Amino acid sequence: MSAPTESQQSTSQTQDEPVVHILWINAGLSCDGDSVALTAATQPSIEEIVLGALPGLPKVAVHWPLIDFECGPMQGADVFIEWFYKADRGELDPFVLVVEGSIPNESIKQEGYWCGFGNNPDTGQPMTTSEWLDRLAPKATAILAAGTCATYGGIHAMAGNPTGAMGVADYLGWDWKSKAGLPIVNVPGCPIQPDNLSETILYLLYQVAGQAPMIPLDEALRPTWLFGQTVHEGCDRAGYYEQGQFATEYGSPKCLVKIGCWGPVVKCNVPKRGWINGVGGCPNVGGICIACTMPGFPDKFMPFMDEPPGARISATASGAYGVLIRSLREFTLRTLDKEPKWRKKGRELLTGYKAPW
Repeated sequence: MSAPTESQQSTSQTQDEPVVHILWINAGLSCDGDSVALTAATQPSIEEIVLGALPGLPKVAVHWPLIDFECGPMQGADVFIEWFYKADRGELDPFVLVVEGSIPNESIKQEGYWCGFGNNPDTGQPMTTSEWLDRLAPKATAILAAGTCATYGGIHAMAGNPTGAMGVADYLGWDWKSKAGLPIVNVPGCPIQPDNLSETILYLLYQVAGQAPMIPLDEALRPTWLFGQTVHEGCDRAGYYEQGQFATEYGSPKCLVKIGCWGPVVKCNVPKRGWINGVGGCPNVGGICIACTMPGFPDKFMPFMDEPPGARISATASGAYGVLIRSLREFTLRTLDKEPKWRKKGRELLTGYKAPW
């Protein structure tokens, strides 16, 4: 028998390469806005992740309703829900579980269910989202909560909601660890900033492949490199705040604090990162920050478009010393916005050089 060719060896190696599965459940309480946002990611794009186009990336199989066009719920070239049954049976390892949408409390109603994902193969009845978490969480290598609904409950967890909605960490426990020792990773946003999500997915894939250290998270389980600074610290309007210049209506280039922006206290990198390909983002295009990446959103930050309580004091102080700062800067500008005294306007060539002898 002849030895295998180089192409055959390559094919064999590819087939033997372990596959990291991404199981995406978007059956929590949500609008699917985070899935839609991910389609706009560019650093990296979801296509680069799916196709393995990045150096060192393990082979990836993504089971995500938005791109699994060949599959039907129970028909088509492949049965979409079967991959989740396989994971439940322990036939997929490793896999990263991505959860989109808040988790309702199924125990606070008399009948029916709040939300579900496919059917229980044993009973034929709908399988609730919380039951999927109970089944898959112990088997997952990592769990990523995508969007504010999945991270902290979001809109559905507002005071007075009938569902008892909560984030994944509220449901599983804030000190929960996967079988690989990884905590839940929260990437909030309403919707999520596309590159924040794709970059975090990429980090987890590299970590599963043994090519990245433990993912650094803050006390709210957010990646620190993405949520380590406030909106205000990255905002190109921050200079106006310092100078005590505030917008009183939309359309102004000045600081938006007085018309309801929570940027000075909100952890989010959108002003620096933009929205799509570095362009856009709430304050960059004149929109106030309503704190959608924060655990207390929305209850703690309403009513929107009203001046935040703390801003009244800080803005008053900034307005007082801002007058002095502006006058000093204007004086400095007048002295610097001209040529040096040893140069003249015109064609005469002077250097300002003085001979030492």
